[in-house]
Order: sequence, then C-alpha cells, then structure tokens
Amino acid sequence: MTKKYTITAALPYANGALHLGHLAGVYVPADIYARFLRLEGKDVAFVCGSDEHGAAITIRAKKEGKSPKEIIDKYHSINKDTFEKLGISFDIYHRTSEQLHHETAQEFFLKLEKEGLEFEKKASKQYYDEEFNQFLADRYIIGTCPKCGHEEAYGDQCEKCGSDLSPTDLIDPRSTLSGKTPVLRETTHWYFKLNQHTDWLKSWLQKGKIDSQQVHDPIDWKKHVVGQCLSWLDGGLQPRAITRDLDWGIKVPVKEGEGKVLYVWFDAPIGYISATKQWAADNGKDWKEYWQGENTELVHFIGKDNIVFHCIIFPAMLKAHGGYVLPKNVPANQFLNLEGRKFSKSKGWVIEQHQYLKQFEAFANKEDALRYALIRTMPENKDGDFKWDEFVDLYDSELADNVGNFVNRVLTFSHKYFEGKSPNFNPQLSIIGDTEGESTTYHDFCTNVLSEKLAQLQKAIHNYEFKLAAKHAIDISRLGNAVLQNNAPWKVYKTNPDAPEIAAVIALGVQIAGILSTVLSPFVPFAAKHLRSLLNLPETQDGDFNQLLAAVQAAQPVLAVGHQIGEKAILFAKIKDRKDKSRLELIEQKKVELVELKKRLEAEAKKAAEANVPPIEFDDFQKVKLKIATIETAETVKKAKKLLKIGLKVGKKKHTVASGIAEHYKPEDIIGQQVIWVSNLKPKKIRGILSEGMILMTEDAAGKLVFVAPAENIADGVDVR
Repeated sequence: MTKKYTITAALPYANGALHLGHLAGVYVPADIYARFLRLEGKDVAFVCGSDEHGAAITIRAKKEGKSPKEIIDKYHSINKDTFEKLGISFDIYHRTSEQLHHETAQEFFLKLEKEGLEFEKKASKQYYDEEFNQFLADRYIIGTCPKCGHEEAYGDQCEKCGSDLSPTDLIDPRSTLSGKTPVLRETTHWYFKLNQHTDWLKSWLQKGKIDSQQVHDPIDWKKHVVGQCLSWLDGGLQPRAITRDLDWGIKVPVKEGEGKVLYVWFDAPIGYISATKQWAADNGKDWKEYWQGENTELVHFIGKDNIVFHCIIFPAMLKAHGGYVLPKNVPANQFLNLEGRKFSKSKGWVIEQHQYLKQFEAFANKEDALRYALIRTMPENKDGDFKWDEFVDLYDSELADNVGNFVNRVLTFSHKYFEGKSPNFNPQLSIIGDTEGESTTYHDFCTNVLSEKLAQLQKAIHNYEFKLAAKHAIDISRLGNAVLQNNAPWKVYKTNPDAPEIAAVIALGVQIAGILSTVLSPFVPFAAKHLRSLLNLPETQDGDFNQLLAAVQAAQPVLAVGHQIGEKAILFAKIKDRKDKSRLELIEQKKVELVELKKRLEAEAKKAAEANVPPIEFDDFQKVKLKIATIETAETVKKAKKLLKIGLKVGKKKHTVASGIAEHYKPEDIIGQQVIWVSNLKPKKIRGILSEGMILMTEDAAGKLVFVAPAENIADGVDVR
C-alpha cells in the first residue's frame, strides 16, 4: 500500500483574526512541509479548519453583541480568505460547527463511553454566576494567578506565566459576565482517565516505543517538545473533565448529558479527523487510510502552547479509542514576538494578516515577502522576533539582489546571445565554478555542487529545519550568480562572440533558474510560479522534485536545449528603490505606528504601576535621606548613549552619580543646576562608574525628563524633609 502522509495544522479559534505569530509558529512551516512532500510525489492530506466551540467564542460574541454563529461565520471567512491569499495550500479547511464533525466527535465519545474503562463521572464544585444563572466555563472566570500574581489570569491558564490552572486556584475570582464573585455549586461531569495512560506515554515519548514496537525516533523530536511533555508526566497526570455546562458546543450524546457539551479541548483535535473525512468524501478516497492505515505518517504542526494537547492528551484519546495511528512527530515551534514585545491583541501590539494584505495591496510580492521574512525569523527552537527593518533587509538582499538579480541576468543573456533559447553546449567544457580560479564543467557542477545542495535542502525539510532549507534554496541562486560573475560571458563576447564557454555558462545559468523555479515553490510559491512563467514552464506538479533531482544528478538539462524562454521581467521589485519609494514609505509608516503605540503602552504601564504602588509606613519613608546638591561636572559615557557621569557638590563633599538623562540634556547645559539627591542609596557600579545615590527627576507632558529642584537657591547639603 502506498504510504500516506496526514499533516495537520492547529485549528485556529474562530473568535479573532490571524496574526504573524500564528503564521510563523504553525501555518507557514506546515505549508512548506506539505508542498515539498507533494513535490516528492507523496500522497498527502493537509487538513485544518476553524475551531468554533468553547467559551472563547461566546465571550467574543458577548463583547460584540452578536450570536456565537455570527462570530464564527465572520472569523471563519476572514481566516479562510487570509490562508488562501497567503498561499497556505490546505487540502481542506473545515469547520467544527459542521454536522459531520458533531457526529464524529459524538461517535468518538460514545466509543470511549461504551468501553467503560476510559471515563468516570463525578460530582465537583464549580463556579456559578448567580446573576446570570449559569455555571461558568474556565474562560468566564478571571482572577489573580497564585504563581506569578498576574491579576487577569483565566480559570484554565495564566497567559503571563503560562501556568496551567483550575478556576479554584485563582485568588479573588470574578465572573467575566457580571463582574461579581461567583459561588461554588455542585455539578457532575465526565472525566477522561488520563492518569492511566502515563506509562505508555512516557515510553512512547522517551523511547519511541509502544508495546516494544518502535514507532518513531525520539532523536528526531525537538528537545523543548519532549522536555515539556516529560515535565507534565513527571508532575503526575490527573483525570480531565471532558464536558462543560454550556449551551454552545457539541451536545453530550447520552441521556444524563442534558445541558452539557463536550469540552472544546476534547472536540477540537477530533476536528482533524472529521476534516479528513469530508476531504476524502469529496475526492473519492478512504479517510481511514490516512488515520488508521499501517503505512501512514501523522505529523502535527502546532505552537508550543499546544504541545501537551497534541503529545499527551490527543494521543491518549486515540490509543484509548483504538485503531488510530499516533503522531510520527510534533515539530512545535516557539513563540514569535513583534519588535521585541509579545503579541497582544487587546493592546493592539499585533499585525493581523487580513489587515496586512489590505494595507500592502499595492506591494508587489507582498505574500512572498511576508512568508520569507517569517521563514527566516521562524521560532523553530527558541522565540523569534519579527522586525520591519529585517523584513526589508531580507527581502532586498536575499530575494531581490540575489534571486531577482540572477534571474534577470540569465533571461537578459539568453535573449541577447541565443535568441531567448536554452543554448546548445558542451557539458565537459572547462569553465570557472562558484569559487574564483577553480575550474569545473557543467557536468561536474551539476553532479557535485548542485546535487549536494538539493540533497541538503531535502534533508533539512525532512528534519523540520525550514529556515535552513530556505537558506539552501537561496544558496543555489548565489551559486548561479558566482558562476556568472567569475566567467563574465559579457566580457568574453566582446572579443570572441563564438567562444563555446559563453554557451556553457549561460546554459548552466538557465538550468539553475529552472531548478529555482521548483525548489523555491514551498517557500515563495507566488514568485516561483511567476519564474516558471518567465521560463515558459508549466506550474509545478506532484513529483517534480524527484525528476529534478534525478536530472541534476545525471547532469541532464532541466530545460531542454532549444527551449524557448520568455522575456525578462522584474521578479522582486526592491523596497529601497531610488525610483519608486512607495514600498519603503509603507514600511516606514508601519514602523512609526509601532513606535507611537509602544510609547503609549509604556506610559499606560507606568501609570498603572504607579496606581498600584502599595502604601508605606511613615517609618519607611524616614529611611530615605534627601539632600540639596549642585551639579559641578558632567560628561558623556562611552558606549552608553543614555548615561551621563555627573559630579555633585554637597556642602563641602563631592559625590559621583551615573544618571540616564543624556538623551534629554547636554553635559554643558546642566552645570550649576541644583537637584535633589537621594544620599543613602547603596553605591552601585554602572558602566564602570561607582554611582553614589541618585538624582530625582520627573517627566513633562512631552515625555522629557525634568529636574526636581528647589524653587530658589538653597545651600548645598541641606536636608529635604
């Protein structure tokens, strides 16, 4: 039986729009992997869909004054459209609100219920909002995190420290519906006996074995994925409730389940299965081959906040049900930040993708520009950071100056010297390779250099190292540029237009352009399609990489001799373009918006911090010794743009203070300035300066630091009280 590859991407909640972190963490890497497997001719089912149940949906509905159905329809449409425009090549983008999913989830529940060993029903006390007359789902309860003190932690998780919580863990809990303190009332729920799966899960994660059978190699898994899971297992697994008292979700399909729905964490991953069922039905396939076949490889693409669900809970569900394959790998990424700060929708520190596509509508290659920047900053093993300056540099230096320039030169030379056709040439003719002074031939360059680079790219993708794989693809273009530059066929043509090495070099350039049109397609699919059009090639087909690799290894032309090539065109228009500044102006506008937003957020945080400062006793205040002092000397500090070294005169004594006011004052402008000095702070070394105390400053409405000083001259050394 032909091997099947089932690739899943985390189902995004249909309660908000996608942002950069979602794309870099999950959807772009999953798309690269799926696209490349297809190029290898693999039988792939790439599935995803909207997660449309749970308290998060109803919370958004209440905020917007709409029904849950209106919310999921709105954001399903926005996100589906965004995925399509960015070239995320799902085979199906399904919905958990579809009847097929409801049936699949209920059947899954009933199978486990029938077994009689996986569930237990038990009563427990849960929070109840007396004003709204309903039990509160975890996300309807907020309070203070007992571990980090964050005052807006949810009943299931603290989003600041990442701790897994229960509603009763919260300090000072309150209902998000009424804002009042909820009361505890007894209710009964079904619990999945996750704790009885500990032993085999540990063996599966640590050794890759189930019942002594090797099912995967743990060495291939990312360390932070295995580490997080083992930490959970070592902490002891507990039964987890799989039902909730809600009116929005999948109804519990038994008599005693009236008024209850399946908990969203239980129903959502089953959405992968129901999506595959729908895709298979639409395409005349058997869905079971992609989930239950012996020769099936299942890979989950997720962010690190979903590791436990996909590596412990969902595998336990699948094994408890029986008949399903378990994931071969779960290459979860870390988080992506934006200009050094964590994404925050509530605070506006976010770039939502549908907005990006609209605002950058006139930006040629906007989809590939974003995809490439996200790939090169992808948080594969540690948190990454998206910066607009790097967006520009990566696009201009690697896509425009490298790939775009190479393609332009190849097309230009083929039309100038060979009527736009792939030239006839001698593959054994000696030419200069990618290193100046070192000779090679077309044959040797293909069988050695290009074959190795293609093998490296292939290996990187199968190791889920997509940043490295993209680098290998770009390196192929660099090799082509180096060969052109080292042989300079335009110079040779001036003295000997019939020189055979001209044809050999241009032919090699044409073949490399053909290679790029295939290998770039998983990373920048729109530009790759454009390049194939310029080369007069059809769109990529399943299995093209295999054919390409075989041709290169045998030094056979990718484009046949005499193949007609199209006219040249700009593949990547530069952002920093002297003739067209529109793209750069757009980037600069985005940078300014973030700077202004950052200032506002910092001011709000400072104001909130000041408002939350606890009162102190009078005795504590008396411990602070303040004195009048005069600045006698001031100088800048090397490699410290914010710091001034200040000499103070305090009565008959001299003291040195390092003060972060250099961006507000020049040294010569503050000589003679009287200040209030905190005299009894413990001395501290700052940038090699032993700073004795500190100078009191405040901030004006424009954000400039201003000295706190006496209204009239006072003798130095006098106490402030």
